[in-house]
Amino acid sequence: MSATPSTSSHVTRAGLQVHPQLVALLEQEITPGIAVSAESFWQSLAELVRDFTPRNQALLETREALQRQIDTWHRQHPGRDYDREAYRAFLEKIGYLLPTDEPFTISTENVDPEVASVAGPQLVVPVMNARYALNAANARWGSLYDALYGTDVIPEDEGAERGGSYNPLRGERVIALARELLDAHFPLEHQSHKSAVTYSVHAGNLMVLLEDGAESVLQTPGQFVGYRGDPGNPHSILLKHNGLHADILIDRNSEIGATDAAGVCDVILESALTTIQDCEDSVAAVDGEDKTEVYRNWLGLMRGDLSETFRKGGQEQERRLNPDRDYTGADGTPISVPGRSLMFVRNVGHLMTTDAVLDADGNEIPEGILDGLFTACIALHDLAKGESAARNSR
Repeated sequence: MSATPSTSSHVTRAGLQVHPQLVALLEQEITPGIAVSAESFWQSLAELVRDFTPRNQALLETREALQRQIDTWHRQHPGRDYDREAYRAFLEKIGYLLPTDEPFTISTENVDPEVASVAGPQLVVPVMNARYALNAANARWGSLYDALYGTDVIPEDEGAERGGSYNPLRGERVIALARELLDAHFPLEHQSHKSAVTYSVHAGNLMVLLEDGAESVLQTPGQFVGYRGDPGNPHSILLKHNGLHADILIDRNSEIGATDAAGVCDVILESALTTIQDCEDSVAAVDGEDKTEVYRNWLGLMRGDLSETFRKGGQEQERRLNPDRDYTGADGTPISVPGRSLMFVRNVGHLMTTDAVLDADGNEIPEGILDGLFTACIALHDLAKGESAARNSR
């Protein structure tokens, strides 16, 4: 680490030299409302920098030494046909690989189901870009119809092209494929969703009226979770399979629903269960202004009030975090399912330094230490919200 000569714009806090925008953000926006004072934050940061910077530097030097030895070995053993066993023995000798330990088990507590028990897609997005960060968090739910219509999953032959205005022929193929998905994962007893003309709820069960006048139910009635609207004429049917939800939207007055026998206008699938809000992915956020923007966006996500205004198609639009999705449960009681992905934050790696904060000697501090303390402190706003509907981790 080299000393940074220009420190005149920095502000002194606990012996550190801190960029003024970071100071303002921490003291005016982050610490108010949580059980951490600005004074204790800066003191903690100073102690972490003092204690862990030398250890971090030592680890980086070990990393460099290992890499030099590995590079030398490969130069001495070029080509694809090197001795794998000899290579492994070499890696163990230099301490890159450690001996296998005895088998062990661990257990966890207070872990969100998106991590502990439900498998699903995960997104990674640069938190420095508010619009992208919001899009990713809101990708918990996505339109199956839009996904099928806009991709090559549906062939464009025989007049089913994507371009231009809505193509009814392509729309028919989308609807047919969506019905196949419902039949595969939410099958009816001896019937097909393709034959449905009405979905309704009676006595806590999903009833499906078919085109021949018969009625059917789900092969697994427990897959029916809830609905929105009147039970005899719902505008939303919520189903669940392997921990993931599908929401059948019904609107006979819509452009798509008007062409569907059951009035189905879309199927909304639970999609990106988790999102990594990344402090460095696709961006180079290193100085005080950049770090302030990164932390302010993460703060907005944790408080639930992040928004971004932009122009699209000549019109101004605003993006915000989606609310949770409320339904009447199958048993008649209100239920709510998450409207946003569970958000993680990924800090910058420990080999980077930043001039956003300088130590007592004027050296840049490890960026990972700065990220770690700021993002963890900001996440306390999520805990401070109690039972708020905008909670991230439950």
